[in-house]
Amino acid sequence: MHWRTAIFTLFLLCGLTFASWASRLPAVKQNLGIDDFEVGVLLFAMGAGSLIGVMSANVIVARWGARRGLSVTLVGVAIGLFVAALGVDALGSYPVAVVGLALMGLSFGATDVMINVEAASVEQAFGRTLMPLFHAFFSLGTVAGAGIGVAMAAWGVGVTWHLGVVAAVWSVITGVALRFVPASERIVEKAVGAVPPRRERMHAALEVWRDPRTYAIGAIILGMAFAEGSANDWLTIAVVDGHGETEATGAIFLTVFSVSMTVFRAIGGPLVDRIGRVWTLRALSIAAGIGLVIFILAPNLPIAFVGVALWGAGASLGFPLGMSAAADDPTKAAASVSAAATIGYVAFLCGPPVLGWISHQIGILNTLWIIVALIAMSGLASGAAKPIAGSKVGTGHR
Repeated sequence: MHWRTAIFTLFLLCGLTFASWASRLPAVKQNLGIDDFEVGVLLFAMGAGSLIGVMSANVIVARWGARRGLSVTLVGVAIGLFVAALGVDALGSYPVAVVGLALMGLSFGATDVMINVEAASVEQAFGRTLMPLFHAFFSLGTVAGAGIGVAMAAWGVGVTWHLGVVAAVWSVITGVALRFVPASERIVEKAVGAVPPRRERMHAALEVWRDPRTYAIGAIILGMAFAEGSANDWLTIAVVDGHGETEATGAIFLTVFSVSMTVFRAIGGPLVDRIGRVWTLRALSIAAGIGLVIFILAPNLPIAFVGVALWGAGASLGFPLGMSAAADDPTKAAASVSAAATIGYVAFLCGPPVLGWISHQIGILNTLWIIVALIAMSGLASGAAKPIAGSKVGTGHR
């Protein structure tokens, strides 16, 4: 029970910390006196660091275990966030901010993989689908972090003070939570009866890229990562430029999408336990595809709102269930989750600029048809998420 609560806490804090930084981007731009391109470089430094962290996480877990790995990366997130905050406000140094964000991204990416590995282990231990609920806690954290950021900006609190306090709170709470995370070796030993030697674990960390199931699960995650990421980055623009509405209306659409996604993540576990992981993914990919088509073709706002709600609900479980499927085998969970997360991060990083370039050529609503095709690909690949023999999670009929 304490283990599960600790992982829920880490997901919540990850969402809160990420949104706390993102909510202060306008202040970051103003304090550093930088333009949009330089803001893009800041975000790229964090994104590139995250991708490196995701790709290296499986090696970290194979060599030292998730608990020891987290003890380093959680500290790295706090240091990176604080250094970035100092660079923005107290020092007014753009290079310091870049270095801080790169460190934060590196640590955050590795942490993301390791807490997903732990979440999958919790699922197997409890014999229930919990991954969507873990990701719902991340979403709740982003809402809380964004809300706190708005309040801090309204009250004129400096970026260094705001993010410095967030880094301190992160350090204290994650330090306490980590005490209740068992060593990875104990988890594997319970699951398979013995702990593989470190050399074998390192070999498994690299061998996973030769497994066709890795790429099939990656296709599920890729399609749904594009479905989620395109909404986060382009939905408001599609409402304004594509449907001719105001910016305020665009913000309402994004809120509807986010609420729909969070709600379905919160209630998705029992649905998966009832009908199974594969059928859930197939049904939701259909819902996401239909919702996006409705939004693209909608003749009026009420219908467009229905489409966005379906789009958000349908895209809600692809990423968490893909992670859950990747971690079915506890002996190579870290390697598989790292590989799956790498594919997802590539979609999140590369998707927005690619879609932006295409939309410049053919318009934003026409560009969204590409997302419809990727959602269809995700649905067709859903069979790869079938639980492996011996897995206690995602089989359905409970």
